[in-house]
Amino acid sequence: MGPLAYLKTQFAVHLLIGFVFVVSGLLINSVQLCTLVLWPLSKQLYRRLNCRLAYSLWSQLVMLLEWWSCTECTLFTDQATVDRFGKEHVVVILNHNFEIDFLCGWTMCERFGVLGSSKVLAKRELLYVPLIGWTWYFLEIVFCKRRWEEDRDTVIRGLERLADYPEYMWFLLYCEGTRFTEKKHRVSMEVAASKGLPALKYHLLPRTKGFTTAVQCLRGTVAAVYDVTLNFRGNKNPSLLGILYGKKYEADMCVRRFPLEEIPLDEKEAAQWLHKLYQEKDALQEMYNQKGVFPGEQFKPARRPWTLLNFLFWATVLLSPLFSCVFGVFASGSPLLILTFLGFLWSPPANRSN
Repeated sequence: MGPLAYLKTQFAVHLLIGFVFVVSGLLINSVQLCTLVLWPLSKQLYRRLNCRLAYSLWSQLVMLLEWWSCTECTLFTDQATVDRFGKEHVVVILNHNFEIDFLCGWTMCERFGVLGSSKVLAKRELLYVPLIGWTWYFLEIVFCKRRWEEDRDTVIRGLERLADYPEYMWFLLYCEGTRFTEKKHRVSMEVAASKGLPALKYHLLPRTKGFTTAVQCLRGTVAAVYDVTLNFRGNKNPSLLGILYGKKYEADMCVRRFPLEEIPLDEKEAAQWLHKLYQEKDALQEMYNQKGVFPGEQFKPARRPWTLLNFLFWATVLLSPLFSCVFGVFASGSPLLILTFLGFLWSPPANRSN
């Protein structure tokens, strides 16, 4: 094991990374709280500021995936679809099979400039979680209880508020509602059989209410639906802990773009469209398991330096006093010490290939 790989396994280093994320997150939440006074004066200015504040927090997690673990993300799609990335409002449908699937999604958001404005339909319990839930609150994330009778009006109001959002947003939907497990899959397929729906091998039965409501409420704002099917080479099952330990993974993401005009207006027909989509996603996963690749051209969007620079900024600001206290270093010199220390952790930039 080389010195860099050894360093990435050390608990003290993990503790420092966690310290930077938590303290910077609390500071960011405090600034977000102050921005509430802007809402009645300029709603759009409030939103733009909070997009950038959220980026400063979320990009630290993306940094761990891109620069710390050096995980590679390859897109399987077409040039016309790639050319539209980051230039339109979209609903993103992603399979929920892996612990870090959201992080791979955020990586693509970051590389196309929409990380700060990315949205999700989240469980209401997350609203009370420091850092994550609090940041999402200021971003106008739509929270629900997963009981549609109680959620319907709340979800509709939350989605309709996003109609004039000033930044291009990717609205992520986990239509399966929860992460895939064998037990959940067995129960889900029993439900599918009772409803006369085809069995799925790699996915749970999609919940259609959230999707059909999102499409109806955001019609006129959202231009398309991106269907994203994610898998990892070598049949790996990556974890957040693996990322923290610097393990490198290779993620493959098949992206298909469906203009919103292709999705039926009728709720029942839109639900049928979603079920058909998941049957196609299942076929894509089967193809990947057999051939090791998804169909389509391969794209590897280049990493941008901003996630790393953002982390270095927070690490310098927050760790300088700590290092000055422990090692007795002059405060004026400690930022350079931190930058030098963290600069040692840099990895060579990824090669860009289209």
